[in-house]
Amino acid sequence: MKRIDTLIEYTARFSAFILISLTLLVVYDAMSRYLFHSGSIALQELEWHLFDFVILLGISYALKEGAHVRVDVFYANYSPKKKAIVDLVSQLFFILPFSFLIIYMGYDFVLQSFIQLEGSSNPGGLPYRFIVKGLMLISFVLLILQSTSQITKSIKALKK
Repeated sequence: MKRIDTLIEYTARFSAFILISLTLLVVYDAMSRYLFHSGSIALQELEWHLFDFVILLGISYALKEGAHVRVDVFYANYSPKKKAIVDLVSQLFFILPFSFLIIYMGYDFVLQSFIQLEGSSNPGGLPYRFIVKGLMLISFVLLILQSTSQITKSIKALKK
């Protein structure tokens, strides 16, 4: 499970690098629009694509670090065993089924986009929209891997 955690760490670092790039791009785009009255549809679409990368690659890292949505008001006061049970149940009955569903439902959606080499429908837009759609499947595979790691950690905590 350490390898999974390491992989997720690397994707989080890559995501952080993309976030820095996105921030610089937004500043440049805003300055060019408001100071020089020029803008680019491709730049605006690139902002959305980079934002997608940050969010999709960050999901599994948020799970790893315990930064995901949970009712922490109750969870914070639980014993370590009770926390392990809550984590185990949430992984098995919510995260894994949802992730498999997204992959199952999204596969044809992504495949069709790759076959068509889908790009932007806007004139001057980016030609590689299929890459971002493909990232959706990759991000949920990473989430399944991290969920598996969390399940192992929860089982170990229950055995203590």
